[in-house]
Amino acid sequence: MEKNNKVLLGMSGGVDSSVAAYLLKKQGYEVIGVTMQIWQDNEEVIKSDIGCCSLSAVEDARRVAAKLDIPFYVMNFKEIFKEKVINYFIDEYTKGRTPNPCIACNKHIKFEEFLRRAHQLGCYYVATGHYAKIEYDDRVQRYLLKKSVTDEKDQTYALYNMTQEQLKHTLMPLGYYNKDEIRKMAEELELPVAMKPDSQEICFVPDNNYGNFVKENSPKKIHEGDFIDKEGNVLGRHKGIIYYTIGQRKGLGIALGKPAFVIDIIPEKNQVVLGDKHEVFGKELIAEEVNFITFDKLQAPMTVEGKVRYNAKAQGAIVYPYNDNKMKLVFNEPQRAITPGQAVVLYDGEIVIGGGIITKATE
Repeated sequence: MEKNNKVLLGMSGGVDSSVAAYLLKKQGYEVIGVTMQIWQDNEEVIKSDIGCCSLSAVEDARRVAAKLDIPFYVMNFKEIFKEKVINYFIDEYTKGRTPNPCIACNKHIKFEEFLRRAHQLGCYYVATGHYAKIEYDDRVQRYLLKKSVTDEKDQTYALYNMTQEQLKHTLMPLGYYNKDEIRKMAEELELPVAMKPDSQEICFVPDNNYGNFVKENSPKKIHEGDFIDKEGNVLGRHKGIIYYTIGQRKGLGIALGKPAFVIDIIPEKNQVVLGDKHEVFGKELIAEEVNFITFDKLQAPMTVEGKVRYNAKAQGAIVYPYNDNKMKLVFNEPQRAITPGQAVVLYDGEIVIGGGIITKATE
């Protein structure tokens, strides 16, 4: 489509997307605010004050849009969100993996379906309140995704799936500010959400109890099974593999006379393997569904920094091509709880190289 200054901005009703609307308008863009309605049937979610899908979030976004004098709409994303995010979330847990629904939402909803609808409405861009930077590099003739100016708010880990086409059509104005500056701006603008706390929970699990959510919504029956050690000796009974994740120590419901950690989950046998703290650490992993931003395909081993979870610090590693659309990563030092289902994201300083979904930790 022809380039224009129209931008469809995802508004969650929080301070970040609200200030993003102001910044984009100030930069000369024609901003249209949209809240994505993604979860309509759960009364507990609809009436809660958390997340980006409650009625209060819609009303907060509407009030901000009115204050900034921009058009505001609510769009129904319920079906695609259920298919691509919620069903995926449930399916992964029943396979003994630990998914990141925010990554799935960014990939399928915010930068795929939302962008498609933006183009249908004649908008060249979509925008979000993510703390990240998108810049075009003339030298390599590619769009690059870069870390936010502050590490503590950087959200690039959840954005590694973005394609060149999506980066070309996406604006993220908050990557050049820290959170205190954003809140101060919101206060000075007298936005009604200036002091609204950040949402911490997954938006469709209001009580933060992932296990119960999966159990109540999974088409598969969740069964109790055995806790075992590495040798296969039965240590006790667990309440279902969906309640456990690699590295977990608390809430296991078993007393062994010493600290026990989840070191593996074997879904086909409905078993959870417990071990000592040192067995939670590993140096190697295989990842699938890889996406690279700085180049099209990994052709040879490369020195990188890798993160195996959102709030981890990137650590030195070497990445190797591995079969079709997979990669192998070997860290310089052992990493805690390399978890199947989570993402591993690769960096070169502040630049996001790409990432993939961890399938297994290897010796």
